[in-house]
Order: sequence, then C-alpha cells, then structure tokens
Amino acid sequence: MNTKYLSLILAVALTPIAACGDDEKPATPKTDSEFRAEVVTSMQTSISADLADLVTAATDLKNAAPTHAWNADTDKAAIEAMIAAWKRTRVAYEHVEGATAPIFGDLDFTMDARYDDYLLELHGAGDADPFDDQGVTGMHGIERILFADKIRDEVRRQEEMLDGYAPAAFPASDDEALAFKNVLCQKLIDDAKTLRDSWTPQQIDIDFAFGGLVGLMNEQGEKVDLAATGEEESRYANLTMFDLRNNLAGTTKIYGLFRPWIQSKAGGVEADTAVEAKLAALNTLYTSIQGDAIPEVPLATWSSDAPSAADLATDFGKLWKAIRDAVDPSASGSVVFEMQLISNDVLVLKQPEE
Repeated sequence: MNTKYLSLILAVALTPIAACGDDEKPATPKTDSEFRAEVVTSMQTSISADLADLVTAATDLKNAAPTHAWNADTDKAAIEAMIAAWKRTRVAYEHVEGATAPIFGDLDFTMDARYDDYLLELHGAGDADPFDDQGVTGMHGIERILFADKIRDEVRRQEEMLDGYAPAAFPASDDEALAFKNVLCQKLIDDAKTLRDSWTPQQIDIDFAFGGLVGLMNEQGEKVDLAATGEEESRYANLTMFDLRNNLAGTTKIYGLFRPWIQSKAGGVEADTAVEAKLAALNTLYTSIQGDAIPEVPLATWSSDAPSAADLATDFGKLWKAIRDAVDPSASGSVVFEMQLISNDVLVLKQPEE
C-alpha cells in the first residue's frame, strides 16, 4: 500500500482514540453533600488548632499568676507574663468565635461576655467575689483584674452607672490571689477544654457557623460604635483594634473554607468576589492603623447618630465611617449584605432560630 495512504488511515483511526483519553473526560460536579462534608472536615481541623492554642494560653496565664497579694511594682514581671498569655487567649478565641459561638452559646457567654452582660444576668446583685468561678468570669472578667490599675476614666464612668457595679482591683490578699489563680483562671481553662473537646464533626453545624461569620462582621460596626462610649469589648486593656484585627482574620480564614462551594453555585462568583474585596479592604484599613488601641475618640463632640464633618475627618471618624460602610447590611456590595446573599440565595443555608 502507498505509504501516503497508510499514514492517512492511521491518523484517522487514532484520532477518536486520543479524544477519548482520560484527560478529556468531563469532571463530575461535586454535590452539595460533598461540599458540606469538605467544609466540616476543614473547619474541624482549622478551628481545633486555635482551640488548642486557647487552652495552652489559658493554662500559661494561670501558671504565671502569683500566689500572694499582687503588687504592681514587685509583681510587674508576673503581671506582664499574665497579660501576654491573656492576649494569646484573645487571639485564639477571636479566630474561632464566629463559628463556635452560634453553636456553643453557653460557653461563649461564660468565656467572652462583657462586664455589663454579666451584671444583667445577676439582676443588679453584683458579683460578690470577682476571683471565683461564679458571676463575672471568662476572659473579660480576668482582663478587668489584670488591668485594674490602667482602666480609662471613660470606661470607669460608664461602668459606675451599672447596677451591681464594683471597682476593679488586684487580689489584695493571698486568699484572693489563690482564688484568681486556681478558681477564676481554672474556670477559663475548663471552659476552653470543654469547647475544644466538643468541637467534633458531629457537633459542627456549618449553616449556623456561616451565620455566625455574618453576625461577627456585622458586630464590627457595633464594636467601633461602643468604642465611642467606653463600652467596647476589651475595654480595660484598650485593645479594640487588636480585637477587630483578630476577628477579621478569623472570619477571613473560615470564610475561605466555603469559597469553592460558593463559587460552584449560580451567582456565587460575583458575591464571593464582592466579599473578598471588602475583607481585603478592611484588612488594609486595619493594618494602616498603628497600635492595638482604637484611634482617639473626640468624646466631647462625637455622635454615632449624626457625626459632624469635623469629627468624621479625625482618625477615629475615618475608621468609624469605613467600617460602617463596609458592614452595612442594607447596602449592596457590603460584606454583610453579600454574605447574607450567599447564605439566603446562593447556598440556601438554614437560618438560626430567633
């Protein structure tokens, strides 16, 4: 046979075989169940690492606590060590809060509630013993003691109006110091271990966890509002920017676990792009601010309801406006609006009961 025709026949015969190779087979799209399983596995692994850090930091805090009445001068090294460990508990918890708090609300309260929240629960009776494991506990109960000699005047004035208020103070006796160390700090360790051990795939509700991320971003606006009145979260340590940065880092990390699933759905790519852009913009904003404290608030003139142009031109005003715009749930393109869209219309997640 002519070599020219033989080559042509072989080419035609081999062409269909090449087209049917494994590399050309269309990929089978993942099901929602498969995406859910992947998110649960990834979330369990990621958050477990932060929860282990939380237990370690809380344990280091307890171990650094003196067993005698505290003195700001002679116990300076111990107090600094406790503060460093306490800050690590904040980093770890702020990273996981959005996902864990909606599922383990009781632990979130005992570990992360604010002084005013506890006093409401105590119905005006106050906390008779700030160093025990009842009443005011958790990271902010410990913070209030650690920073008792550094609390800002505006914070003190605000809290003095609360029913059941008592001034913050260091342990003034050996018994109080031992209670702080072995009771109050141990309570935080025990709660952290319970949360760590409870964070199993069977307990992870990714619908509620995603809703928690939306809520946490919405709270960014609340936190900067409260900073204007001395009612913000880490108010005694004056670390509001520190909290905001760690909340954002945790939200960004956990949101990233949902992204492949979101992008696989109709309208998902557009919504995801908007969310990522806003998260990145907030990160740039937060990184641009020096230090861990919120910029100084123009207390004499500030109004969150109707801030003046002059107040909005201050560093605090610029931060306040940028955060409010970024998280406005009614504004299309805001991170909260787009995350709600993803929850309701893209992934169609179930909503937590009111």
